[in-house]
Amino acid sequence: MKLKLFSQSMLIECGTDEAGRGCLSGPVTAAAVILPPDFKNTLLNDSKTLTHKQRVDLRSIIMEQAICYGMAHVYPEEIDKINILNASIKAMHLAIDQLTNKPKHIIVDGNRFKPYATCSHECFIKGDGRFLSIAAASILAKTERDFYMQKIHEEYPQYNWAKNKGYPTKEHREAIRAHGATPYHRKSFRLLPEQLSLPF
Repeated sequence: MKLKLFSQSMLIECGTDEAGRGCLSGPVTAAAVILPPDFKNTLLNDSKTLTHKQRVDLRSIIMEQAICYGMAHVYPEEIDKINILNASIKAMHLAIDQLTNKPKHIIVDGNRFKPYATCSHECFIKGDGRFLSIAAASILAKTERDFYMQKIHEEYPQYNWAKNKGYPTKEHREAIRAHGATPYHRKSFRLLPEQLSLPF
């Protein structure tokens, strides 16, 4: 399906999306993007449908051709305090804060959002497969978070975050079982299926 550039034609519009919501470790990361009215790219789509190389290549294109973009992390300590939904929305707000051109309308991937400033907003289920600006935001959020997880992998290589990116894979959970949790783990998440007294 061909992605639309904008959801409407009257207001300056940004797309926003997050990555890492379902992970056991690392931040939830969001991006916001305003694309120019003549933007075209046939490869750009939901980041989950693309290879790592395609995402990295598209990241450069988006950063070069977007009118503006922003990216932001919300880290595990705050996720544990305010919950993952609120942390995801906060990350999107922080990413929008960074936009040098201020949007008047925000399109959001998913079904939950909180009002931002005086902007109008619309939520779209699977919006990253419908609108180019949301797809672009999904690429930036995913790659930015992947780079962060690669960096902290070097500090705790036994969890293999370079590969699993903090998602609840069998390998990741086995590492938690063997080594316990790190400061990068989300303590409010069920780190092990039969978690009783995991040492922190």
